[in-house]
Amino acid sequence: MKKLIALAVASIFLTACSSVDKEQQKERTFLLSQQTLDTAQRNATVACRDAAQCDAAWRLTKTYVAQNSKERLTRADEAAIETEVPSDTGKPVYSATRVASGNGGATISLFAQCKGMFEDERARGSDFDDCATKIISVQNGFAPYLRAHLPAQ
Repeated sequence: MKKLIALAVASIFLTACSSVDKEQQKERTFLLSQQTLDTAQRNATVACRDAAQCDAAWRLTKTYVAQNSKERLTRADEAAIETEVPSDTGKPVYSATRVASGNGGATISLFAQCKGMFEDERARGSDFDDCATKIISVQNGFAPYLRAHLPAQ
């Protein structure tokens, strides 16, 4: 009987340790994904040098946002491109801003949001992994898309 109790206690202890390890791994994965999202956001910021190049890049940005967002465009003017707020979880939407930098140049930034990605106080949401994977891919693809489609000057 004592052996059975000892085995039960050991089993509970090992299960608890395993749960702690899984939670720690989950937290490490979340932090790594957060860092990767931050990098993707930086990669989704592009500078253009003059009005002609910026206008062409902005038109391409509108197309890119429309093609990759799961909701329709609601605004597209000289300063911002926006879509509806995401209606379903796990489906990212994108927006962009254009900030003038002088001599007709500008900085264009692509942003993302995804319903279910975060809970209160930026805690991991139920759709975080799925959303992060999609967002990282689209944001990292933004600058190469512009380079591939902008006319050489």
